[in-house]
This record gives sequence, C-alpha cells and structure tokens, in this order.
Amino acid sequence: MRTASALFYARGVRAVGVDLVIQEAGVAKTSLYRHFPTKDDLIVAFLEREDVEFWGSWDTVTAQHAGDPMGELEAHMRWIGERLARSNYRGCPQINVAAEFAEPDHPARYVSRKHMRALRARLEALARGLNVARPQELGAQLALLVNGAFVSSGLLAPEEATDVLLASARALCRAAGVSG
Repeated sequence: MRTASALFYARGVRAVGVDLVIQEAGVAKTSLYRHFPTKDDLIVAFLEREDVEFWGSWDTVTAQHAGDPMGELEAHMRWIGERLARSNYRGCPQINVAAEFAEPDHPARYVSRKHMRALRARLEALARGLNVARPQELGAQLALLVNGAFVSSGLLAPEEATDVLLASARALCRAAGVSG
C-alpha cells in the first residue's frame, strides 16, 4: 500500500500500472491481487488512506481549539498552508484522482466526492460556530478557498501559502459578518 500510494501520488493513478507497483514493492502478483482484486480497489484504498491521514490532522487541530471556531479555522489554514509548502506537494490526492476519471460512477470519484462533502460540512460547522447569518454560504466559500489552494499551490511560493490562506479566510469571515 505504501508503494502504491507513493507512486500514485507522484505519477498519477492512470500512469502507474499494477506491474510497476508489484515490481517496486517487491511482492508477488498473487499477494497484491489477494488484497486488491482490481486496480480500482487499490486506488480506492489509496484514497481512503489519504482520507484517514487528512482527517486525522483536521481532528487534531479541532481538538486543540475546542470552543474557539476562529482560532480553529486559522489553525486549519496554517496546517493546510504548511502542507502546500512541502517540496513534494503535488496537490490534493482526492482532486487529482477525480480529475483522472471522467466517469461519474467510478469508485475513486465516489471517495473523492465523499471527501469534498465532508470538507464542506466541517467548514459549515465552523461557520455556524462563528454565528454568521449564512453559514452554508461561508462554508461553501471556505471549501472553495481550500480546494482552490490545493489545485493552485504551484502559483504560491512556499513561504506565502499560509499567509495567503489566512488572509483569504479572514476576508471571507469579515465579509460574512465575523468581527475581530
């Protein structure tokens, strides 16, 4: 799984064949297919693994800022900005894989949609905690900001990613009526 994840993230899932995963991992073909009957199963497992890591980071930040929605939002923008600044950052795996598959019913797109809906729901919950008049609207705007940052990371210098995210999130919050 580690080998497949590294290859999928670095090269894209369509560019990586199962034979390359087997060769790089040093496993027998039967071993791989015993755990992942199809390449699609392996792709879904890769995305689910990424999901666990992402939401684990999110939940850690949330727990550190209980009762302080603005502090929590700013902390999320900081760790996401740090993620964007990594030298090996190639974008959000969920977005990258969804872009590789045009078929709306592809299993990888299901996992990606679920991730995006969860992101928006969590940001809407933060917006509700900020007591804005239209939390769904602010949640959608913040989700667009985060996803836009993920796909536009190449436009930002590593040292500016966090500051741009923080300033943008604060501007959205001010426009929504959050003071301070």
